[in-house]
Amino acid sequence: MSNDYLEQEITLHAKNSFIFLSLLIALLFNLLPLQETILLLRPDFVAITLLYWNINQPQRIGMTVSFVAGLIMDVSNSSILGQHALAYCLLTFFAMILHRRLRLFNIFQQAPQIFWMLLFVQFVVFLTGMLGGTYFPDWYYFFPSATGALIWPIISFILSIPQKPKSDPDEL
Repeated sequence: MSNDYLEQEITLHAKNSFIFLSLLIALLFNLLPLQETILLLRPDFVAITLLYWNINQPQRIGMTVSFVAGLIMDVSNSSILGQHALAYCLLTFFAMILHRRLRLFNIFQQAPQIFWMLLFVQFVVFLTGMLGGTYFPDWYYFFPSATGALIWPIISFILSIPQKPKSDPDEL
């Protein structure tokens, strides 16, 4: 932990409309019809977006938003009702606990922790699906956690753009 933490700029609060729009776009990315190979690698964009907002602005997003997003994912995936809702609420809980620690790191150093959190979400969805009697997935079921950690810096950068303070032209 070097001077990266001391050199971080203070970000502005995101508007509620921007947070809602980012979650809606993440949901649409999760619903895109893709070919089988790409579908196996597609990360859970809603989980990544919830993670971003819970790490960077935990006072704005909470369990209720995560629960509703999970229910929407359950309905759209035709999965067991509450499966994603439980996983997203647990993800929100851990993100809120760890948000101060994760903010100490830059976005590339956050990626390994994000991988473990996304893997945990997939394991919860897997476990609830197994207890509910759905099929047993193949070994590559957990690939989206790795791709989610790989695209974390990109999504983090994109979602942080509106929060950057505007430069003052009169400032030296």
